[in-house]
Amino acid sequence: MNAEQQRGSIAQGDDGTDGIRDAAHPQQQTFPALDTQRALTDQLMEQICDPKNLVRAYRRVRSNKGKPGVDGMTVHELADSLRNNHAALTASLLRGTYQPQPVRGVQISKPEGGQRQLGIPVAVDRLVQQAILQVLNPILDPTFSNSSYGFRPGRDAHMALEQARKYVAQEGREIVVDLDLEKFLDRVPYCPLVIEKVVAAHRPL
Repeated sequence: MNAEQQRGSIAQGDDGTDGIRDAAHPQQQTFPALDTQRALTDQLMEQICDPKNLVRAYRRVRSNKGKPGVDGMTVHELADSLRNNHAALTASLLRGTYQPQPVRGVQISKPEGGQRQLGIPVAVDRLVQQAILQVLNPILDPTFSNSSYGFRPGRDAHMALEQARKYVAQEGREIVVDLDLEKFLDRVPYCPLVIEKVVAAHRPL
């Protein structure tokens, strides 16, 4: 796809979409879970940079709102940035030269006391992350354990609690232990072992 074709997907408009509109593209390709190996090597970045996928990502980031990152750009200002820089953005993604900006750290108070550290990426990085998620999630999510509920589409904490209740009832037990490993990853040095454990936890049983 050349720059002129991409430019046609992001332009000034008066339809309430901040100038971001869908391009005339075929339906985005998705892959069955059993074909994950092929899916993970089949033009993933081209799918991520597809204008239709970027439009969806932009709308999601805008709807999520959120505070500005280190560059001070709000989600409302993101549309202007995309109109001026989308060709350079997609080119850097396709070349593999895209560099995320630093994450702004903020402290928020926890209901039970103490502070929780949060990281706020810049708006453009959130757009790129969302665009990647939209392509990878249909491929990877079906391969996760059916017992995994965290941060998955169509699943929430209430569903996890209901499943835990069923496990307790089935096994005749009366106690459920809820563990919160406070700041675990903050205290563990980064190493491949940690990443492997995280990946293994999401493999199907």
